[in-house]
Amino acid sequence: MSRLFSPAQLANLTLQNHLVMAPMTRCRATGNTPNALMTEYYRQRASAGLIITEGVSPSPNGLGYPRMPGIYSAEQIAGWQTITQAAHAGGAKVFMQLMHAGRVGHPLNLPPGARLIAPSAIAAAGDIYTDAAGMKQNGAPAAMTQADLDATRNEFAQAARNAVAAGCDGVELHAANGYLLEQFIRPNANQRTDAYGGPIENRARFVLEVVDAAIAAIGKNKVGIRLSPYGIFNDMPLYDAMAADYAWLAQQLDARGLVYIHLVDHSTMGAPAVPDSIKQTFRSTFKGALILSGGYDAARAEQDLAAGKCDLVAVGRPFISNPDLPKRWQTGAPLNAVDMNTFYTPGAAGYTDY
Repeated sequence: MSRLFSPAQLANLTLQNHLVMAPMTRCRATGNTPNALMTEYYRQRASAGLIITEGVSPSPNGLGYPRMPGIYSAEQIAGWQTITQAAHAGGAKVFMQLMHAGRVGHPLNLPPGARLIAPSAIAAAGDIYTDAAGMKQNGAPAAMTQADLDATRNEFAQAARNAVAAGCDGVELHAANGYLLEQFIRPNANQRTDAYGGPIENRARFVLEVVDAAIAAIGKNKVGIRLSPYGIFNDMPLYDAMAADYAWLAQQLDARGLVYIHLVDHSTMGAPAVPDSIKQTFRSTFKGALILSGGYDAARAEQDLAAGKCDLVAVGRPFISNPDLPKRWQTGAPLNAVDMNTFYTPGAAGYTDY
């Protein structure tokens, strides 16, 4: 019997299948506010067991990309309410991914009064798109002061409350792919000399404080986290102690009783392979649910679930071009090809017209 298409338990939630729609930046939130077009996009994909939303900023400072949605204003909460209602009507549960871009961004992408902030005043290598002036080099961030740390931690906690108020079943803290939380973990981006820099116990301190704050705000059964050990996206080079650091982090997260850890493996997109040993470390150390992602098809998803390597399987790009992906996989129907040219463009083309 297929595990993939049978119901799954995630703490006290029953999911309609073991398939997760992975979080994917789509840049359709004009004015940083969710809209009717986004509601239709999520409604179309509500046959997933769990939808993890695109990255949603907890504050104006976190809006690294153009047209990235937020969850810090009443208008944004109302917009997300419409989306969660549409997704729930189709049977999906919804976790909002809380993503602060940190040093990945440019002043042209920030609203008035917002600042580019990061663990240290070190710009990320590479360029970022701006609506105002096309491609620009990532901006130079300010190193976060203690006041910035306190404010940002509180923003994550408030964002978690706002997500639940908007009808979400929980939140995923984005500590992967080179964004703010991972910037603290990685030694190239975090060169602080205070209690938040140096050994892993210090570099992971802010991440764990944000985890604790989110749990205090909405409860541990509603908080997951996304990690990308061996990910190099957004100027996050590999370093010698990485396996040991992430093994230590797995223990710390297990002690806090989070509902899930979501591991990113972008090796199918050219990133270094994530060693099976790291995935096994998380599997054996962390008692909550483990979500694996990275280039899955139905057969491999079924295989890894049956082997007990994970509890849920997250899929990204196939969900973009196949809104009814669970049905297509289950029936062996052919899949639509994905149009990468419309991943981040405004409008319905390549978004709701598959």
